[in-house]
Amino acid sequence: MTNWIRREHVAISVKANNWQEAIQASGNLLLHTGAITEDYIFQMIQSVKENGPYIVIGPGIAMAHARPSEAVREDAISLAVLERSVSFGSEENDPVDLVFSFSAKGSDSHIKLIEQLSHVLLDDDKVTQLRQAESEEELYKII
Repeated sequence: MTNWIRREHVAISVKANNWQEAIQASGNLLLHTGAITEDYIFQMIQSVKENGPYIVIGPGIAMAHARPSEAVREDAISLAVLERSVSFGSEENDPVDLVFSFSAKGSDSHIKLIEQLSHVLLDDDKVTQLRQAESEEELYKII
């Protein structure tokens, strides 16, 4: 997983007033390192607008992404731990406080990124540690 997530790709106490701002914040972590273009953030938000909150994959956890496109420059994962949970419109899993974004250049890497991230998210202890991290460095080490 460390191939896809950099220290600059994680942030704690992120402010977001709604799900769009939450995706924007998580996407910005990838944008600032050049992994994606601004278009990819737009595509992630559009995907939720068109398909509903399918990206909310577990209690309090969203995995924002869009199809591989020209807006993706490298395979990467980011995590924004929100200061305050926001609603994505998921009856079962709202509100969300952990917002992952991932970018994949192709279908194979798209599947591999989901698999790797799933290993982390299936570990309840690790998810609790992510929520309780007090610094970006600690958050990065947990992942």
